[in-house]
Amino acid sequence: MKDYAQAAGTQRGFSLVEILVVLVIMGLLISIVAPTVLNRADEARVQKVYADFKAIETALKIYRLDNYVYPTTEQGLEALVEASSLDPEPRNFKAGGYLQQLPLDPWGRPYLYLSPGEHGEVDLYSLGADGVSGAEDRNSYVGNWREQE
Repeated sequence: MKDYAQAAGTQRGFSLVEILVVLVIMGLLISIVAPTVLNRADEARVQKVYADFKAIETALKIYRLDNYVYPTTEQGLEALVEASSLDPEPRNFKAGGYLQQLPLDPWGRPYLYLSPGEHGEVDLYSLGADGVSGAEDRNSYVGNWREQE
C-alpha cells in the first residue's frame, strides 16, 4: 500500500512549456486545415445554387412550352408555383404548378429573375454570401450565365 502511494507521489504532470508547445502545434494545424474546410463549404453552397438553377430552368422551359412565353420579371419565379394574374396571364397553366415551392439560395434569400435577361433569354442569379450585386470575390453573386466552377 505504501509503495503505491510513493509511486503515485513521484509522478508529475505536464510542465507549462510542454502544454504551450502542444497548443502552438494545434494552432498551426488548425490554421492550415480550417481554410480548406471553409472553402469546401463555400464550394458546396455554389454547387447547390447551380443545381437549383437547373431545376428552375427546367420548370421555366416547361412553363414556356405550355404558355408560349416565359413569366415576366414582374410575375417573377412565383409564376412557376401559382398562376399569375398579371399580364400576360398564362393560357395553359399546369395544375399544381411547375414547382411545388421556390427554393431559397444557400444563404436564405430568394433567387432573382430577369425576363428578358441581360445575358440570355432569362437570367437567374443569387447575390451570394454578402448579398451584394456585382462583387467579384468568394462572396460574389452567382448567375446562370456564369461558368460553373
